[in-house]
Order: sequence, then structure tokens, then C-alpha cells
Amino acid sequence: SLLWIFTGKLLIWIGQDPSISVEAGKYSIWLISSLFRYAILQSLNCYFQTQSLILPMLWSSVVSLCFNLPLSWALIFKFKLGTSGAAMAIGLSYSLNVILLVLYLKYSLTCQKTRPFFSKDVFIVMPQFFQFAIPSAGMVCLTTSQIHFQLSYSFGAAASTRISNELGARNPKAARNSICAVFTLATVEFLIASGILFLLRNLWGYAFTHEQEVVNLLKEITPLLCLSMFLNTVVAVLSGAYYLVGIPASLLMGFVLNWRAKGMWSGIIMGSIVQTILLSIVTCLSDWEKQ
Repeated sequence: SLLWIFTGKLLIWIGQDPSISVEAGKYSIWLISSLFRYAILQSLNCYFQTQSLILPMLWSSVVSLCFNLPLSWALIFKFKLGTSGAAMAIGLSYSLNVILLVLYLKYSLTCQKTRPFFSKDVFIVMPQFFQFAIPSAGMVCLTTSQIHFQLSYSFGAAASTRISNELGARNPKAARNSICAVFTLATVEFLIASGILFLLRNLWGYAFTHEQEVVNLLKEITPLLCLSMFLNTVVAVLSGAYYLVGIPASLLMGFVLNWRAKGMWSGIIMGSIVQTILLSIVTCLSDWEKQ
């Protein structure tokens, strides 16, 4: 929250456009109120995932989306609140999503046996919770590529929940089958997305700019982007980000060897390759019966 309060000033301090920085600061401040609701929503999602209750999350998200679209239009254009209205709409949509899931949790018979209740024991396990939460949050902050690969990360989240459930039920064969299934889905997703991107490599740059030099550069690095999509698909299913190799390699090839954008992207690919190899070895050598 403190960081979001000073977002506008921080952006100006690092040299960003003042008018854009002011708007970004206003948006961040109005979005602070949604942090608490978002935290509750993620906790509810984790509960429903562990219970394999996907449809309640799906339908609550659909209803919230349908609610968000007209609300955003009204606040932004009808009441002329601009970016502040957009932030308000997001917060209210989170609230609706939370309310729908809480009502389902409270009154649905499917949650009757596992319905949570408040207990003082939560304070006992809180240190263990932070032990996992802080590194996970850091990993998400570093993994900026997740913005472009949400579908792959959704596969990873689904696989993690399914595998955890199967291992908890002492069913290692089903856990192994879950990994194979999610790899198949991720491969299909990669082939479709990268194929479309490669076929449109001469055109997709114009969606962002009309500068011919930039469009040509995007065309040249599209094959590297397709390779990155494949590696990120595998990495998203297996785990987080591997920067110990990627960042030094990007700096070396991008600035020392003067390969510029191609060099920086190649370094990221090298980091992903190393991570993919290591995580694949760990996955293959895991004793599923013991797990």
C-alpha cells in the first residue's frame, strides 16, 4: 500500500512522463482498497481448488466480469471518473466475486464437511505460512513474463492442485498421469499460440507502433519469442523463474557483445533452458511413491 501511495512520485523520479505518472498514481491509490478483497478472493480460490470445486469459481468469475464491463463504462465515461473509475470498478468486481464464493461456501452442501471456521490455530501456523508466501510472492514479482503467458500458468496452477490432491490421497500413479495430461495441454496451447504469432510476424508489430524500424525488429525476434513461449510453457507447468543464468547472459549478450534486443532475449532463453532442464530432471527422478 505504501508503495502504491507514492507510485506517481516514483515514476516521475525515474524519468517517466509526468502526465502519465500522475494518472498511474491516482489509479494505484484508488486500487489500494481492493487489496484486502483480492487477498480474500485468492484464499477462497485456494480452498475451492483443493476441493476440486472449479465450477463455482468459473461462474463467479463470469458474473463478476459481466458486472465489471458495464460498471467500468459507467464510471469511466458516464461519470467521467477516468482511471479512478476503472480502479473502483475493479474493487467492486472483486467484492462481488468474494460475496458469491462466500455464499456458496456457506450454503452449499458440497462444502459441508470441509467448511472452514475461525480458530486460534491459525496463529500457530502463520510463521510456516509466511515461510512459503514470501518466496512465492518474490517469484511472482520477478516473473514478468506471466503477463503474457497466463494460460500456461493456469495449467501450472491446475496441475499443482491436482497433483497435491492425488499425492495426499496416496495415489502416485494419478499424480504422474496429471503431469502428462497438463504437458499435453500446454504443448497444444504453445503450438497454436506460437504458430499464429509466427504466421503474423510481418503484421503484429503494427498493433503497437507504426515505426518501421520497430516493426522490423519485432519481425526478427519473433522466432526467439516463439522459442520463449515454448520454454515458458514448460517452466510454467513445472515451477517459477530461473534468473541466475538468464540475467548475466542477457547483460553479456545485450550490452557487452552489443547484440541489443536479440542478445537480451537470447539470455532469457538460456536461463529458461537451464531451468527447464533442471526441473525436468527433478521431476523425472522424483520418487512418486515416497512423495
